[in-house]
Amino acid sequence: MLRVRCGVRRGAGADRGRPTTSRNSPIRRPDRRRAVPVLLVLLLALVVAGCEGIAVEDIGGGGAGRAPADLATGKAERAAWPDPPKGAVAAKVQRVSDGDTFVATVKGRRERVRVIGVDTPESVAPNRPDEPYGEEASDFAKHYLDGETVRLAGDAEPRDRYGRMLAYVWLEDGTFWNALLVAEGYAQQLTIPPNVTYAGLFRRLAAEARRNDRGLWAAGTQTTS
Repeated sequence: MLRVRCGVRRGAGADRGRPTTSRNSPIRRPDRRRAVPVLLVLLLALVVAGCEGIAVEDIGGGGAGRAPADLATGKAERAAWPDPPKGAVAAKVQRVSDGDTFVATVKGRRERVRVIGVDTPESVAPNRPDEPYGEEASDFAKHYLDGETVRLAGDAEPRDRYGRMLAYVWLEDGTFWNALLVAEGYAQQLTIPPNVTYAGLFRRLAAEARRNDRGLWAAGTQTTS
């Protein structure tokens, strides 16, 4: 029989205040044969919930409430990348379009933001099939950006020919997002003058990602754009 102790010491006076029952009393003693299976079900539910909670906690937090993606870059390496400048503006990401484009609220306005200096494989172009590794790049961006607050900084040109805001992006923990996309193999370098502030960094990170067969550089997934 399963015994559950609730911290009440038995002995003299231990049962004081306990409602008494009789055949005519509306309060009936619970049927212990029924109580035990119920307790077992409750305990099992608590164990399962507890295990799930431990698993999430052990994995760690992530953007948009999901477990973080496995990163090839180390924490020290990412910490060495540039920090956001003092003039960086906070923005709330509303929706990720694909790996290098998202919609965010910036100073109260809804803006389409294009990440500067990098190019992820296409995954949302109408009437065109997804490019290799496009879906993975998009999922990576959704994981880290959806619903998150980021910081944006511009370069020489504020917008591209499509009217999108051009920006360097930093995650809430200070990670340089543009650099992360390239270093993890989710994007190639795409330098379009005069927006060249971090071109040297992106070039180096792209070379390292390619040399280590990361992401889109793995065999059979290279893009041509």
